[in-house]
Formats: sequence, C-alpha cells, structure tokens
Amino acid sequence: MICDVLIIKDGLPLLSKSLCNSTNIKNLFSEIDNLIMVSGFFSALNSFSDSFDDLGTISELKLSNNNLKLSFLKDLNIPDLIYLASYDKNSKHIDVKRFLKKISESFLKEFNIDQILKWNGRLDSFKSFGNVIERFIEEEERTKKAQYNDQVVDWLRSFENEADKGPKQRTESEIVESIPEYYDYIPIFTSTKKINPKYYLTGEKSFKVYNHIDGKKSIIQISNQLNIQQNKVYNICKNLIKMGFISLN
Repeated sequence: MICDVLIIKDGLPLLSKSLCNSTNIKNLFSEIDNLIMVSGFFSALNSFSDSFDDLGTISELKLSNNNLKLSFLKDLNIPDLIYLASYDKNSKHIDVKRFLKKISESFLKEFNIDQILKWNGRLDSFKSFGNVIERFIEEEERTKKAQYNDQVVDWLRSFENEADKGPKQRTESEIVESIPEYYDYIPIFTSTKKINPKYYLTGEKSFKVYNHIDGKKSIIQISNQLNIQQNKVYNICKNLIKMGFISLN
C-alpha cells in the first residue's frame, strides 16, 4: 500500500498527501517543520547522487524503524522537482515507480511549467492535486482487484480443465482443438508513444513479451518464439490491455 506522496521543489515541500492512518511516516510528514527538513534532506540526497555519474539516481530507500520504503522519481522537465512515495511490504517497487510516473505526467497536465517554476513556497498552492492522487489510488485498487479476480477465475478453470481431461492421455489433435481461439489474437499497440516497460511491468518474461509485440505476431507465435507458456503470454497481454498500452486484434 502507498502511504504518502510528497512532491518536492527546490528542497521545499510543494505538496504532501497522506493516504493511510497507521504509519510512523504519516506523523513525520504531517509536521510542517519535519516536512521541510525531510524535503531538504531528500533533495540533497538526489543532488549528491547527481554529482557523481557513477552513482546514478537514488530510486529507493528503506526505513529501518517502520518497515516502510521510499521511492523517488526525478522530473526531467523541471529542475529540482522530485516525486516521493512511501509504501509498505505489500507493494512492489516497480508498481510504485509506475504510480509516481503517472503522478508526474498528470501534475504537468494539471499545472503548467511556468506555474511550478514561479511557485512562492506556499504548501497549499497545489493542494487541489491531492484529489487527483486519491483518484489514482482508487484506480490502482480497482485494477489490483480485477487482476486478483482474473487469477481466481483462471485458477478455477485449471481445475475444470483437469477434470475434463480424465485419466486418458489426449491425442495431439485433441490438444490443438483445446487451445482457446483467443491465443490466435494479435496484440497491437494502441499508442505510438514509446514507454519504458520497466516502469510498468515486472519480471524478465514480461519484458520479453512486451518487446516481441509488433502488431504481426499472435500470442501463440510469441509463445513459441520465447518458449513461454501460452497462458502466461496471454496473462501478460491482459495486464497490458488494462494499462491501456495494447489491444487484441
């Protein structure tokens, strides 16, 4: 679960949004003096890492006293603008990074760059964006619930398929006939905008499937080329459809 979102500009808290009520980090971010110190600290950390090419950018920190982690995303469009989220063990780092990416893109749509650059330091200047963050959290929860329901359905179907097989071995023609017709569907991208799949997907198999989608190969063909089970390729494609990146033709 994502607990808090903090947007930092020039070492100052531009926006702070608490999303849960039972973590120590919430208390830390709710104190304005602490919030200013925290913002300056994390801004300095990112500036420090930027000073050394070999270090790269800080993307995650672990807090030892409360089992929370912090994920960072630096905005490439506006200098010294940083998006930060705290999250617990039930969330994956890759999902939090994807969430912060979504926040950053929406923030620049909601407010123009000139507004952000001329920010006067008041914490309530961008307070309305907190409602957008809450809406994104609700969407994330609905997506997770839908994915869980799909997994349950697939799991139940696997038992039905096993029961239908019976004790006898099926012939090759029977196996071919049993392949769902949607495995012949061809995944195609719905947007020409190039994305980094590592922001949105987890696991090498997901990256490989994403990189093999070309609008020509079917799910079965991708499965054969990558030597990945067809149902796994299909499930990866379903997740990409929910994210709005592809459709099945």
